[in-house]
Amino acid sequence: MGPFATGILVPLGLFAMIFGIVYLGVTSRNRERMALIERGADPALFETKKKASTGGIMKVGLFLFGIGFGIVVAYFLASGGMDEGAAYPAMIFVFGGLALIASYLWQRKNDKEDESKL
Repeated sequence: MGPFATGILVPLGLFAMIFGIVYLGVTSRNRERMALIERGADPALFETKKKASTGGIMKVGLFLFGIGFGIVVAYFLASGGMDEGAAYPAMIFVFGGLALIASYLWQRKNDKEDESKL
C-alpha cells in the first residue's frame, strides 16, 4: 500500500471508528431508556440535576498562580545567592501546594455557605 493510500485510509478509518463508537453509545443509551420506560420506570430518573460549580476552574487557576508566584520568588532567591537548582523546584512545589490548600479551604467555605442556604 502506497503512502497516498495510507494517508487517506488511516484518517477515514479513524473518523469511521469514532462515529461508530458514538453511534453505538447513543443507540444503546436510547434502548436502555426505552426498556426502563416500558417497564414503568419514571422518566424523571434520567434527568440529573447538576449543581453549577466553578471549583475545578478555581483550583486550576490558583494552582497556576501559585506556580507562577513560586517561579518569581525562586528568581529573587536565586539572584540573592541561593542555588538555582534548588530554588526553582522548591518554590514551585511550595507555592503550588499552598495554592491547592487555599483552593480547598475556599471550596469548603463555599460548600458550607451553600448548605446553610438550603
